[in-house]
Amino acid sequence: MACTATALTAASLEPPLLSLCLDRQPSSRQAIGRAEHLAVHLLPAGQRGATRPVAAGHLDPFAADPGWQPGPFGVPLLDGALAVLLCRAVQQVPAGDHTLVLAEPLALGTEQREARDQAYAAAVGRSDR
Repeated sequence: MACTATALTAASLEPPLLSLCLDRQPSSRQAIGRAEHLAVHLLPAGQRGATRPVAAGHLDPFAADPGWQPGPFGVPLLDGALAVLLCRAVQQVPAGDHTLVLAEPLALGTEQREARDQAYAAAVGRSDR
């Protein structure tokens, strides 16, 4: 099962925690409600289309796009992501029309050096173009 996040931020350095904001749509609640582990994908602009079926509520990414593969703990992983953070869900907090999910990062995977460089350039607001 999969869903898309509205926001991703660092929540704590010690212990390391991320916070994800998920729309409280039934599909998002169903996807994250029982999940003990999750994967956060940082995607290049060209992969936006791969997330559209998931964002539209089609919870089975394996059926929605052939680029999705089962990863550790059965979490869906999308081929070609700039980076993937494998996380353990720690807590869920209702926050208005969203749910705030606190997650502990367990592992980080990246594609190639060029992808990491692109992510860094995007993060600091510059580009080599």
